[in-house]
Amino acid sequence: MKDVQFGELPFLKYDHKVVTCAYSPDGTSFAVALSDGNINVYATSNWEKTWILSGHGFGVTSIAYSPNGDQIVSGSEDSTVRVWDVAAGHCLYIFIGHTRGIRSVAYSPRGNVVASSGGDGTVRLWDLEAAGCISIISGCDYIHAMAFSPKGGAIAFVSNDRRIRIWDTGSRIRTLSGHKLGAISVAYSPQGDQLVSSGSDKEIRLWDVETGECRQTMTGHTASVTMVLYSPKGDYIASASYDKTVRLWNVGSGSPRKISIHHSGGIVHLKHSPKRNQVASCSWDSTIQLWDALTGVHSHTLTGHRGRVNTISYSPQGDKLVSCSDDNTVRLWDVESGACLYTLTGHTYPVYDVTFSPGGDQIASVSWDMTVRLWNVSTGECQHVLTGQRIYAFVVTYSPQGNQVASAGGDGTVRLWSVETGDCQHSLTGHSDRIHRIVYSPNGNQIASASDDNTVRLWDVETGMCSHIFIGHQRGATRVVYSPREHQIASASHYDKTVRLWDTESGKCLLTLVGHQRAICAIAYSPRGNLIASWSDCGEARLWDVETGDCYWTLNHDGLTGLPGFVTLHPFVWTSADIDTFITGDGWGSVRVWEVRKEQDQYHVRMRWRSTNGQLAVEDACVQDVQGLNDLNKRLLKQRGATGEPRVRLREASRKVMTMASVVSKLKSPSSNTVAWNLSLTSPAISSTSRSEQQTDQAMDAGTFEN
Repeated sequence: MKDVQFGELPFLKYDHKVVTCAYSPDGTSFAVALSDGNINVYATSNWEKTWILSGHGFGVTSIAYSPNGDQIVSGSEDSTVRVWDVAAGHCLYIFIGHTRGIRSVAYSPRGNVVASSGGDGTVRLWDLEAAGCISIISGCDYIHAMAFSPKGGAIAFVSNDRRIRIWDTGSRIRTLSGHKLGAISVAYSPQGDQLVSSGSDKEIRLWDVETGECRQTMTGHTASVTMVLYSPKGDYIASASYDKTVRLWNVGSGSPRKISIHHSGGIVHLKHSPKRNQVASCSWDSTIQLWDALTGVHSHTLTGHRGRVNTISYSPQGDKLVSCSDDNTVRLWDVESGACLYTLTGHTYPVYDVTFSPGGDQIASVSWDMTVRLWNVSTGECQHVLTGQRIYAFVVTYSPQGNQVASAGGDGTVRLWSVETGDCQHSLTGHSDRIHRIVYSPNGNQIASASDDNTVRLWDVETGMCSHIFIGHQRGATRVVYSPREHQIASASHYDKTVRLWDTESGKCLLTLVGHQRAICAIAYSPRGNLIASWSDCGEARLWDVETGDCYWTLNHDGLTGLPGFVTLHPFVWTSADIDTFITGDGWGSVRVWEVRKEQDQYHVRMRWRSTNGQLAVEDACVQDVQGLNDLNKRLLKQRGATGEPRVRLREASRKVMTMASVVSKLKSPSSNTVAWNLSLTSPAISSTSRSEQQTDQAMDAGTFEN
């Protein structure tokens, strides 16, 4: 099965409308513009995302690479044109002049001039060296898109009147007609002898530039086709649509891209295993997903809860996972097999928080039924029911020594409980409103609490006395964490949108970190304590230097991290003590892994992998001993539910077998006159190549799938 093709290319799937896309001239980079105003840039060698270009205030309507590929120009509904540095991911120029949204942008063949057309009926030419507008053409119809010919001698326009117009240097204008609804996008072939156009009629049309004849009409998209373009060699066409898919037409071959399954609901909590490169995520969709933190390969989906999964926690040994849910239960899972070991019942209302003891032999859970329960991990039995909370409890945590449990919630009191006896040792009173977070210091001598009364308090665990009251937040303090270096704590407010760093000895506020535009729902120190990350409920992440307070990096995630009325528990987690790596989750169910490196006093953040939608329909197909599959194909099949380990040829007539050709046949899309590779997993179906199954089987060197 060496060099086998599956009759499809893996797809790019988004939760926002795909408006347009573009290849760099050398084919090494690919950019996708979305309706949320962001531009995603990929390296085509492995289809990993290199940049998210953010800055436009409204949806991006058009993008184009410069002839040498070092820049991207973009136009937006915000009426601006932006020029970006591809290598650095920075915005170089912002051109302002159009009075309505931009419809199309294009580089001249020399790359020194950018053309833009707008909804205001004008076309403007911008000189990049002078950084200004050098010409304006007015009186045009509502132009959606335009493109320079490869030699720069002509420009093609498409507009609302369903026509494509070609204007050449001799001022001759020719009109091409055929679209049933407004034409949206147009592109020249690299040779300049063809044009491709798309429109609201969901069709893609291929035109002969010399004769003006329509050579081919391609159908398959289920919504308006917003962008078409040729590959650098002109051997295939890529199209993007409001149906949230990118499609390739007449494709010969291509390298698969890594794809991962993801939650169908917003991610509520993330955890990294303490003993292995594994990440667990839980969601509104009632499931828990387990991932390889390095590769993004999905290993297990844990199902059984009948309500939102609120929190998850790994055992210190990393072999077990505990979860709690709105279905009033706690579940204990085996990480290796994905099996549920115990369902712990007893709570009468949703269970909001759960955690392992430091020794891993006990679990503590806290519920809106105003109780804390301690469970034996080996037997699943409830050892203690801790009562005394006057209003529902939010959080529970063990002391580092494991001999004490702290709980807090709506009554503004922190209670310290003996693990051995279940007795309440201290009731820490002083807050005048509900407590959102409590955390022990690394040595266990102190505990910090954050409350809606706008304060953070520091308590002595032995005496129960309050040693410091940190005042500064203008509205409730909703998060608090200890620095690994112990001398510092950080607090955040869901309401005043600030993060504050406090000295635990003097009680002074060291820094106030300002910049979030929306409510902050989580903060976390890096394992070395040199960085702190903060996360807002609209998906905006920021990375701060704890010494200077400088914000080194921001991310505008493409989805909410929670739902209205709820504070997301923990949508990111740091993973490595040696390399600053962290994981984020969003409200659309995606997980991303990021790596932070410091070079010449500057922090650089790179995304390792991101989960996306859908799955290939090869579930339960056996690939045991199939030979010749490359690593990406192995990973793709395993992620999609295939079983067994590909290695050497296996052919036994007595076994029920499924050839790869049969798998391809099983996954065929409905036939059409035009061969298309669907790059979206909006459905598991894909279309096959025109090669017959017998030819495909021969090309696979008789490799087999056992069913």
